[in-house]
Amino acid sequence: MQLLTMMSPKLKSMYSEEGAIGRRKFSQYSRLLTVPLAFAQAFGFIVLLQRQNIVVNLSQFDLLTNVIVVVAGSMFLMWLGEIMTEFGIGNGLSMIIFAGIVSQLPRVIQQAIFTFDATQLPLYLLVLGLGAIVIYGVVLITEAERAIPVTYAKQVRGGNTYGGSSTYLPLRLNQAGVIPIIFAISILLLPQMVFGALASIQAYPVFATISDAIKAFMANPWLYAAAYFVLVFAFTFFYTAVTFDPQSISENLQKNGAFIPGVRPGLPTAEYLGKVVTRITLVGAFFLGVIAVLPPILHAVTGIQFLTVGGTALLIVVSVVLDMVKKVDAQLSMREY
Repeated sequence: MQLLTMMSPKLKSMYSEEGAIGRRKFSQYSRLLTVPLAFAQAFGFIVLLQRQNIVVNLSQFDLLTNVIVVVAGSMFLMWLGEIMTEFGIGNGLSMIIFAGIVSQLPRVIQQAIFTFDATQLPLYLLVLGLGAIVIYGVVLITEAERAIPVTYAKQVRGGNTYGGSSTYLPLRLNQAGVIPIIFAISILLLPQMVFGALASIQAYPVFATISDAIKAFMANPWLYAAAYFVLVFAFTFFYTAVTFDPQSISENLQKNGAFIPGVRPGLPTAEYLGKVVTRITLVGAFFLGVIAVLPPILHAVTGIQFLTVGGTALLIVVSVVLDMVKKVDAQLSMREY
């Protein structure tokens, strides 16, 4: 939906200019779009289970029933997440995803205990130390921001002077969050899914050849990691360009009588903000790429699957925990005052 705001002026106006009412309409359109997406993914999910012989002998009526059950579960989770957001602390859907990730920790710890090999203890300690460093880096990059100084011009009204204060415009180092990693995974998996489905068509053996080539590419951890890194790096710049509009920020500053010291209002301010965002996004994109490819590289080098760190799950967990801590601190401060 955010990407569609680039192509539809009506959606862009609704999302960024019409205030709370416009964002409420935008959220309602997103909910409506969730229904057909849920139907498509539910159908693909059940077909995948059938091909793996987990679910067998489904009639058309049974298939439709199962699809409806999965879609109803998705709608219930969406409603539950919004209720948690309204009456709880933090983003409800993020909390649900966070709970799903954290709930896997006991199984991972149990697997680590059962497969423990004392001869590989130095390797385990090395990976654990690397994991701690990566978590520290994720927290550091997630919280990092570039402060752009902003000064409000003084205004004299009826003998009284208003304005003249100084503040700053915070530009986050990682403005894209986990979205570039999700985009990259989708792009990597889509050709494999499409040509894997087309490979069953006997009249076109070229589909089977392409499918085998894609499988060989995905099976090579180094080629997969290189393509993954490049896609994450590129999508970080793309998504930041979609969500951050220097021209709009420059216009808002100018309307409110604010300016960046040493930079002329208008187009020079927009160009300055664009250059700053490009530089900090370069660091954020490189970091996201490293975090994304760290799990497959660690697994390829060490052969240890259960101790791999990084990726989307780690970014989601850290982001949710940091957001929840901020919301709790805000609630405590409000009640104290």
